[in-house]
Amino acid sequence: MKNKPRVVIIGGGFGGLTVAKKLKKFDGEVLLIDKTNHHLFQPLLYQVATAALSPGDIAHPIRSILNDQKDTGVIMGEVTKIDRSTKTVFLGEEKLKYDYLVISTGSRHSYFGNDNWEKFAPGLKTISDALTIREKILLSFEKAEKITDENEQEKYMTFAVVGGGPTGVEMAGAIAEITKRTMLADFRNINTEKTTIYLIEGTDKLLSVYPEPLNQYTKEALEKLGVKILLGNQVTNIDETGVTVGEKMIKTKNIIWAAGNTAAPILQTLSTKLDRSGRVIVDQDCSIFEDENIFVIGDAAQFTQGINVLPGIAPVAVQQGKFVSALILNGVAKKNRPDFKYFDKGSMATIGRSKAVMQLGDFKFKGFLAWMMWSLVHIAFLINFRKRYQVMTEWIWYYLSDKHGVRLITHKTDL
Repeated sequence: MKNKPRVVIIGGGFGGLTVAKKLKKFDGEVLLIDKTNHHLFQPLLYQVATAALSPGDIAHPIRSILNDQKDTGVIMGEVTKIDRSTKTVFLGEEKLKYDYLVISTGSRHSYFGNDNWEKFAPGLKTISDALTIREKILLSFEKAEKITDENEQEKYMTFAVVGGGPTGVEMAGAIAEITKRTMLADFRNINTEKTTIYLIEGTDKLLSVYPEPLNQYTKEALEKLGVKILLGNQVTNIDETGVTVGEKMIKTKNIIWAAGNTAAPILQTLSTKLDRSGRVIVDQDCSIFEDENIFVIGDAAQFTQGINVLPGIAPVAVQQGKFVSALILNGVAKKNRPDFKYFDKGSMATIGRSKAVMQLGDFKFKGFLAWMMWSLVHIAFLINFRKRYQVMTEWIWYYLSDKHGVRLITHKTDL
């Protein structure tokens, strides 16, 4: 659009998509760039990994979401470099000029310098990650069904989840339910008592950002599901034979990594200050200190409110997206910008069927009530009505029948 400003948004997650949608009436061009062609509802990704939902239930094409915005374009591609001096974004050899740049690239799992572990312990950030984990779980049951040696069978019936945050807790609970209640009835030679799930956490409690008694409730609820919890234990090695925790060796073919995050490498090309996780340290208006027209939001940013660094969760990204889009839409100069203020609507994590924890201000909820609120919130945040209805129907069916229907193996994953 000749002589009109261009906003380039990198990342089609919660933050980037919010900015694009809020700029519907922007008098200029909006371009959203993402490595995939879909927006992913990441909080329910673990349900794809544990065969409860299909990928299509929690993902939607970005072009379809923005198809009624005639001045908003979508580019599927990977940004390789940002040049602040020329206001240029590089996609390989392709160059795109910008007047405003919004970076919402999310994060990737971090192995704290042990990148060779990823081959044996996949993380959970993308649909591809979820499908890899799902196939490993399903293939393990199939292999165990054919093995008569109990010691050999045990390796396939043992699961280790590394990381006691929300993702680790949700994964461990979901695996416990599908292994002990949902799937094993379909097999004839597997001894259910041989199924073991470990949840490994380096600190002294699960869900460390949650207060007591929610941490203790989470631990007890998981233990009732049969999960063995190892607190205050650091992983020292992961290889094809299993995971080493301190001096303890756990022989397993199923290791899931949920212990840390790192920001996208592209942020390093901004030539601005980063924290230890590679996130950009931003000003109070979510812009970088060197350029008022470059904003970094969501998991890609370290934003400090008071004495606290905001967590890398969807509500933060959405609220920052609304704030930044309003600044751009109204052309607010740096000197006149208000500070971004995050309104904490509470945090929640599900443990399993009818079990969850939730903190809302000074109020704490646990058990069935927290699980119901968790379910309603997650359904409400799904991107369109059809998916909300579909996921709600499937959850009701799973709750009543204890049967998960998405158990396809395409043999693309090795054990």
